[in-house]
Amino acid sequence: MQHNKSKLIHDALLTCEELKTFTKCRTLEELESDRGLQLIVERLFEVLGEALYRLRNLDEAAFVQLTDGARIIGTRNILAHGYDIVDHLLLWDAIRLGLPKLEEELAKLL
Repeated sequence: MQHNKSKLIHDALLTCEELKTFTKCRTLEELESDRGLQLIVERLFEVLGEALYRLRNLDEAAFVQLTDGARIIGTRNILAHGYDIVDHLLLWDAIRLGLPKLEEELAKLL
């Protein structure tokens, strides 16, 4: 099945929006203590990483325009294969500090 660049970018943008929605008015302490919130955030990062992985395979020139694309894919791999070493502070910082820039870069790719 051939992936569609525009769909992958839209999926990534939607996932960024969902991450912001689920963590709005929440704290790092809540993330660390709320297993349900952890599962949501971790799954959304897996989806985001997979979308960017597919984008990289489909259009390398577009992918390299994403500042933290490789790190997000790496985070996805840790979540999928190293579930026991997940750093919620890293995820929290990525949401609070990295998502705005990623969303801006993804929007430019559209």
